[in-house]
Amino acid sequence: MVNDERPMQESLFDIGPDEEVGYRVPTTCQVAGITYRQLDYWDRTKLVQPSIRGAHGSGSQRLYSFRDILVLKIVKGLLDTGISLQNIRSAVEKLRDLGVNDLANITLVSDGKTVYECRSADEVIDLLNGGQGVFGIAVPSIMKDLTGTITQFPHERLDQGGEDTVSTGFDELAERRRRKLS
Repeated sequence: MVNDERPMQESLFDIGPDEEVGYRVPTTCQVAGITYRQLDYWDRTKLVQPSIRGAHGSGSQRLYSFRDILVLKIVKGLLDTGISLQNIRSAVEKLRDLGVNDLANITLVSDGKTVYECRSADEVIDLLNGGQGVFGIAVPSIMKDLTGTITQFPHERLDQGGEDTVSTGFDELAERRRRKLS
């Protein structure tokens, strides 16, 4: 019997950001590669809404979770490939109930009209053999990129009383406002 002492690799997403950490709109837009107008429109039309904290009046700050930003990146990728927003809405509906670890195991494949959710290489090959698949979005690759990128940005954690505490990073806009008022 061979004793294999190699260290076991942890799942990338077991050590990633938890769902209680939120990112403000500027960070969300920058990391997801979208504009504020897109984010605002997708929130108002309920395509992708912030799961940590939504807007509730003038001056309130929306907070998006890691998963929200992942879905925003997927939406952006689908838009960039020419999928209609209507078909993207249909795909996002299917993704809505999936957790981060579930999303880590899928590849989205589309023929330009329909978005298919594939959970194995065999499913992707079946679509390609059927002449249906034209392009794919490997969600694990997006997650890996997002996990590496997002750690460089400030995030907030909601405490027990519902107040925000900035956990890491530097809020440049807040610093500018503070200096301007001084």
